[in-house]
Amino acid sequence: MFVGRLGQACSRGTKARRRPFLSCCCLLPRMAKLHSGKGDHLDRTKENTRQQILTEAVVESICDLSPTVKSLNLRVNNEDFSFKAGQWVDFFIPAIKTVGGYSMSSGPHKLQHQGILELAVKFSQHPPAKWVHTQCQVGSKVGMRVGGDFNFDPQDGDQSKDLLLIAGGVGINPLYSIVQHVVDLHRLSLQGGETAYKPGRTVLLYSARDEGELLFREQILRLCQEVPDISLQCFVTQQQDFKTPSQFPRPRVGRITQEVLKVELSGLHGDHILSYICGPPPMIESMADHLSCLGVDSDNIKFEKWW
Repeated sequence: MFVGRLGQACSRGTKARRRPFLSCCCLLPRMAKLHSGKGDHLDRTKENTRQQILTEAVVESICDLSPTVKSLNLRVNNEDFSFKAGQWVDFFIPAIKTVGGYSMSSGPHKLQHQGILELAVKFSQHPPAKWVHTQCQVGSKVGMRVGGDFNFDPQDGDQSKDLLLIAGGVGINPLYSIVQHVVDLHRLSLQGGETAYKPGRTVLLYSARDEGELLFREQILRLCQEVPDISLQCFVTQQQDFKTPSQFPRPRVGRITQEVLKVELSGLHGDHILSYICGPPPMIESMADHLSCLGVDSDNIKFEKWW
């Protein structure tokens, strides 16, 4: 995975945190000695921000989101463990030397108030992903450490921003986390005073191979109903036939084009746009090029590539 923005690393001001705390985690001695091999998750993200907290989590539930993706609900009993919407965790599995890296698909609010963090993991032969799909069960214990500079974390008093989110496949995970955080910020703004951050418009463009791989579509559409300033448009690249009737709006056939981006940008507020892109590297490069051609400031184009 590679994180950045066009021209430089995509970091923003770090929110004040409590004193770093190393949890009492029985997996820590084994994990602390792990070294990254060339090209693995730890190596690719060695320049990224990482918390010092490494904590144990317990798998509370597992479900299939699609034929290729499983969702894990993990219980975290550590008040000092936190993350920003869009970040990922180093994922440590006992007896497996390879360290995984997975973006949170839940928002920070759920961890803060329920002690639950959610991950969505696509099947592959990579040892951590294969373990999730073939060996992980309710009650399994893992270790996690938060990292990443790809995040949306506005503070009270910050200027409102419009968001253009672009997801490819399982790259929806950090962007779904951001959407949930926007909804939570919207709820807080209705309760807070004049200084509470007030979210602008949020547009999510989501491309997948077929409808079966459009993760979280139902949940996102419910959030769009709650907050009309959030919209979702789905695309499928390898499907022509669709069920009728369907409970969902029919996705567009084809890829996200520069013309699509132009139309969506026309409804957002120029200098106050942030764009977050997550998906396969070729898609990210194409989307970033299109946005630059359409006049989006390179400092406002943030991306995360998952290999």
